[in-house]
Amino acid sequence: MSETSSSFKAKSTIKAADLDHRHKVNFNIGKYNATVPFGKSQFIEVTSAREKAKNVKWRALETLDQQLETFEANLAKRGGKVIWAENAEQALEEIMKICRQKNCRTIVKSKSMVTEEIYLNKFLQKQGIESVETDLGEYIQQLDDEPPYHIVTPAMHKSKEDIAKLFVEKLNTAPNLSPEQLTLVAREKLREKYMEAEIGITGANFIIADIGGIAISENEGNARLSCAFPKTHIVVVGLEKVLPSINDLALFWPLLATYGTGQMITSYNSIISGPRQPGETDGPEEMYVILLDNGRTNILANTKARESLYCIRCGACLNACPVYKNIGGHAYETTYSGPIGAVITPHLREMGEWKHLSYASSLCGNCTEVCPVRINLHELLLENRHEAVDNGNSTWSEKLAWKVWKKASLSRGMMNMGNGALKNWFVNKVFKDWTAHHGNLNFSQKTFNEMWKEKNSKSQLAIPK
Repeated sequence: MSETSSSFKAKSTIKAADLDHRHKVNFNIGKYNATVPFGKSQFIEVTSAREKAKNVKWRALETLDQQLETFEANLAKRGGKVIWAENAEQALEEIMKICRQKNCRTIVKSKSMVTEEIYLNKFLQKQGIESVETDLGEYIQQLDDEPPYHIVTPAMHKSKEDIAKLFVEKLNTAPNLSPEQLTLVAREKLREKYMEAEIGITGANFIIADIGGIAISENEGNARLSCAFPKTHIVVVGLEKVLPSINDLALFWPLLATYGTGQMITSYNSIISGPRQPGETDGPEEMYVILLDNGRTNILANTKARESLYCIRCGACLNACPVYKNIGGHAYETTYSGPIGAVITPHLREMGEWKHLSYASSLCGNCTEVCPVRINLHELLLENRHEAVDNGNSTWSEKLAWKVWKKASLSRGMMNMGNGALKNWFVNKVFKDWTAHHGNLNFSQKTFNEMWKEKNSKSQLAIPK
């Protein structure tokens, strides 16, 4: 068993028994579930919209090289610069080069899961550069020195009382402030940082190939401020986020809003296609877009797993997953938690070390049911398990157990052997990995095959001759 697997089991065991945590997460997800039908009401036929979105992403990924080259050429026409980063180290190195050129000491950063993926804040801190999260949820998590708990709602596991206590400890605020007052405190602190920052860093919800632009959806306006106030704007985005045309946003923005937060459309939707142009009064002087691979081409090369790159990071599968609801986001110890995280992490990192995430599922299929681009998530979880076995990532004890099971299940004599007590002892004592996390199995004293034979033999004896 890998260290990550052992840690996952330990953390999930603790969280699954934490009723206070379960109440907070289920309360927040309950509010989300109540609003999603409102967002769906804008679609005449939501299933058709989802299928169309899946087809758009299919076309984008099947022609990814062409789409990205088109994006780069169009962005360059407006003065933007594209940087290709094969891994996290290259991305961080390029960001640091820009920071040195600009003598940067302060960075404002909007919500971005891909920057969490490369541990950007920790890297900048080591370099003596202050990086401030400007999304309220991310800001709360940064104050508490925690990673995001959820793709869309970073501080989902915290109550308003938890946040008020945190602000007292970190910002010396008065106790018992209301959520509105806490928001105003954060707003005041962050507005100062926008004015100080030399560089603003954002992610991107979508890359728009035909105009050479990026699209950002948000509800607070912090991304707009992060890319407009500082003189330099850096975008860090996974290369799978590409859409062929600006016209595709008419479908993807409402889908993202509906399945991400239950809104018809998010409050602020921006398209940024380069630095400030001649005659424009605001915007950055320079714009860099770092296209990050970091394992994504491994998924692209896998014809079965490729479908997972369609993900638009709405978080709907996390909200639907019974496992996530009980163990929360931090137990996964990955940037991307829940079903989508369990699918992509073994490919982005290393299958042998992370295959356990694909087993952290009930395979109920609810994640597939709610995915706005209809990714077959539960099937991909099974495919990961299959691939792990094919790649030889199973332990010798696991291989032996399945050999014994196969041998026994193909033999009627062995299946009928040692019913009841012997089978119970063998399974519950020998296969301790099962009983460590489940109740003891209790086999019947007779198999169905034996009971069927007895019944038929008695019936034949009762027939008059």
